[in-house]
Amino acid sequence: MNRFDVVILGGGAAGLMCGIAAGSRGRKVAVLEGSDKIGKKILISGGGRCNFTNRYCAPSHFLSENPNFCISALSRYSPDDFVALVEKHAIAYHEKTAGQLFCDHTSKEVLAMLVTECRAVQAEIHTHCKVSSVEKGERFVVATDQGEFVGDSLVIATGGLSFPKMGASDLGYRIARQFGHAVGELRAALVPFTFSGAMLAMTSRLSGISTRAEMTTDGVSFRGDILFTHRGVSGPAALQLSSYWVLGNEIRLNLLPDTELAPILHRKKLQQPKTLLRTVLSELLPRALVLELEPMWWPSLSDTRLVEIADKELERIASQFHNWCLTPSGTEGYRTAEVTRGGVATNQLSSKTMESQRQPGLYFIGEVVDVTGQLGGFNFQWAWASAQAAGAVV
Repeated sequence: MNRFDVVILGGGAAGLMCGIAAGSRGRKVAVLEGSDKIGKKILISGGGRCNFTNRYCAPSHFLSENPNFCISALSRYSPDDFVALVEKHAIAYHEKTAGQLFCDHTSKEVLAMLVTECRAVQAEIHTHCKVSSVEKGERFVVATDQGEFVGDSLVIATGGLSFPKMGASDLGYRIARQFGHAVGELRAALVPFTFSGAMLAMTSRLSGISTRAEMTTDGVSFRGDILFTHRGVSGPAALQLSSYWVLGNEIRLNLLPDTELAPILHRKKLQQPKTLLRTVLSELLPRALVLELEPMWWPSLSDTRLVEIADKELERIASQFHNWCLTPSGTEGYRTAEVTRGGVATNQLSSKTMESQRQPGLYFIGEVVDVTGQLGGFNFQWAWASAQAAGAVV
């Protein structure tokens, strides 16, 4: 039997950070990871360069049934706090769009940093450690295939359901329910859209082509690149919108979010009257996309010169580029989703410590909690901040 002050289930971003925070207070810590490696999502994030935080991390970038829940933890452990840790380990990094911070070289540096910090505080890390049950008597007893781990405190940092091939499971949600906690509706988030029928055929033909667009659903909009795939639409704007989209709802694409198309068409009609519409549009959008839209939106005008097209007809066509309405058949699901939306309900957790209000000594941190960040380093910052909140008291 292995006795510890703190047993942490999950060797991802939140679990490792919590181990560091608790260990730095002199607590004897064990971090248990069920798969063969720790920090798998850290390693693949940001295209292998780890978008480890965002300089502009505000509560407005998070979704939750209680949007105020994340405020306390985020305010007490800021992006600057994590950057200070990165700089302590001399990890080179750079800033991309909208405050996103990435390693210059590789995500492995962030994981190595966390492991080094765990070792410095003598936090033990156990991989290939499958949990079979959790019981609470005088202490928490975690039964695993490596024996029993006993702790005064138990921290659930098991993450969500995303990337099942990397070992994702519902363990954290099962433990939450075991101790009387509600788990909100779970669904894949930050995930590509899929389509069926004619739209699927179109996206398949356009696979690999990207363009800048604004995507909207239910009053929520994101502007950025979209990427057509053999199954649907991906890219930053699509991933962002997926967290807000509900199955069956329509999405609207503005293919020229930074341009008013109608005035351009009117001007070209005067300046280049013999030009074809597809020629003008191909200066603004990928030609392959224009050629796909032509038989849908102006089939009878395909070979008609601009001078022969009525102004109202040009305005109708322009409007379609700004208001392309589509209904996805679904998403790629947990297989490729970056995060899981929903999770352990926050109404029975302390926003200051992440401790259960139903079971003293039990804590939930990171993605397993009903706090989901937008794309851009926000989910990592929630992992660091919620882990620090729990690690300061366990």
